[in-house]
Amino acid sequence: MRYVLLICADQSATEAYSPEEAQASTEGYMKWMADAEAKGVLRGGERLRPTTDATTVRVRNGDTVTLDGPYAETKEQLGGYFIVDCKDLDEATQWAAGLPDAKTGSIEVRPIWEM
Repeated sequence: MRYVLLICADQSATEAYSPEEAQASTEGYMKWMADAEAKGVLRGGERLRPTTDATTVRVRNGDTVTLDGPYAETKEQLGGYFIVDCKDLDEATQWAAGLPDAKTGSIEVRPIWEM
């Protein structure tokens, strides 16, 4: 079954990383991706641009309204995602727990509804 791992972290904290902290985080993600690829579970993923580059779109009563940034102010923002193919939720949560941002943010594990 495929799952999406939604990576949520405090954007202001990650933007304040020292060069060494940023390098360690990047290396952690590169190792995680290499391990997931070697085990055959990684199906894709991307890092997202900051929320300052986001646009929120709503259609109400036939009118399209666009707003700069995310709709809700939250401490953690969606910063990226991975798609993994795992035998069950337990395996998917184990992979999620290995992501570097699981230590300071949160990883939402959501099954993909096959269409």
